[in-house]
Amino acid sequence: MSDTAASSESFHGHAHHAAPAPEGVAVRHDWELAEVRAIYAMPLLDLVHRAQTVHRAVFTDNKVQLCSLLSIKTGGCSEDCAYCPQAARYKTGVKAEKLMAVPEVLDAAKKARSAGATRFCMGAAWREVKDGPQFDSVLEMVKGVRAMGMEACATLGMLTDNQAKRLKQAGLSAYNHNLDTSPEHYGDIISTRLYDDRLRTLGRVRDAGISVCCGGIIGLGESVDDRCNLLRTLANQDHHPESVPVNALVAVEGTPLAEQPRVDTVDMVRTIATARILMPQSMVRLSAGRQQMNEEAQLMCMMAGANSLFFGEKLLTTGNPQYTQDMALLEKAGIRPLEPRQEG
Repeated sequence: MSDTAASSESFHGHAHHAAPAPEGVAVRHDWELAEVRAIYAMPLLDLVHRAQTVHRAVFTDNKVQLCSLLSIKTGGCSEDCAYCPQAARYKTGVKAEKLMAVPEVLDAAKKARSAGATRFCMGAAWREVKDGPQFDSVLEMVKGVRAMGMEACATLGMLTDNQAKRLKQAGLSAYNHNLDTSPEHYGDIISTRLYDDRLRTLGRVRDAGISVCCGGIIGLGESVDDRCNLLRTLANQDHHPESVPVNALVAVEGTPLAEQPRVDTVDMVRTIATARILMPQSMVRLSAGRQQMNEEAQLMCMMAGANSLFFGEKLLTTGNPQYTQDMALLEKAGIRPLEPRQEG
């Protein structure tokens, strides 16, 4: 997102109260690995307390944003990301499907909005965006979601400068493009795209004035240094990503990482708390892997500075127990979700 007042207001004005950083909260872009490692390794309760102190100084209303994610084009991807069931080369039972029709997507967005989502994310299993009817359809989806008063986020793979500009013109609030892991560990996870390709796409999104959503996945067999280096890479960008999703690997049969052990809750809490301290003004999003966590683990992540939850496309049917559980958890903990804007 550029520093123009208009774009700053359209994003920050709704999502949170995070500008400018209060006194005593350092916003830095020059972290050393040893410093990040020292934060990550603090005694857990001290670390959570420090993260919570930063969090409360910046996010005064302590609300949680609910985000809904819809796969608008599933499967058949040509990349070889070792964690991903949508890669065409792995036998995971995911069928390649065509891009969903615009009305279908907007119908899902409407349901998500009535369920309390204030951000609607659309994901397409593409290596890169190709100009043509499919991209035009995505632009229509973005316009439709924005017309409902929600933030619109998309993740479509690599972009050109012109495609980023067109998404911005359509009203896209944010673009998600994760770094996944550290530069050092990246080659063990993906060979079909370079780390620099990812950074270039993020630069194009930033230059177009779209807010950046960029995080990673823990549990890919990375070392603690890799984990800290991922956070350091994110925090040392010229602008911190406005949104930092922290995913725990969900190991899927048929992928090369199928046998990876589940991420330990304490590791997840440490990662979120460190992200909150390094990037005090970002929305830290508790993303994939949350379904595998009990309520206490999720609350611990929120204490550590996570202020956004994803509930996925499978959760949009009425009376879905997962959605009901989410609402019950927030209710029980006295945590209020951000309200959707009024239409108009």
